[in-house]
Amino acid sequence: MAGIYTIDASVFVNAFLPHERDHGQSRQLIDRIVAGGWLIVAPTLLLVEIAAALSRATREPELARQLATTVALLPHVSLLPLDRNLADESSAIAAERRLRASDAVYGAVALRFASLLVTRDREQLERLTPLVATRSPTEALAELS
Repeated sequence: MAGIYTIDASVFVNAFLPHERDHGQSRQLIDRIVAGGWLIVAPTLLLVEIAAALSRATREPELARQLATTVALLPHVSLLPLDRNLADESSAIAAERRLRASDAVYGAVALRFASLLVTRDREQLERLTPLVATRSPTEALAELS
């Protein structure tokens, strides 16, 4: 599958942490999407979530900030601010699909751009599927092969 991707923080964090389960699939997927020149759209929240998760996992705040900045500077990455319209769309999805706030924001971005949402989060995979196409990194990587 080629096109537009919304990749949530769980996938980026997994790609940066070699000791985590399925690290290789997340890393390969991101590398293939970037190398293929496909568009990645995500909320600016992505950067905060990456920095927070990596800082907690590594206890290296400077490294966490650098990796979040690296993601922001990847070619073909478009980050959307959480403005009023996106907040309203996210709120509706959160309420209707019983999702955590950040999960709903990624869902709203994927819905807005008709992108493939790639996540390691089981609730996103299960509850957003009726609205948007969702895949785990392993499934998305298999579709690219």
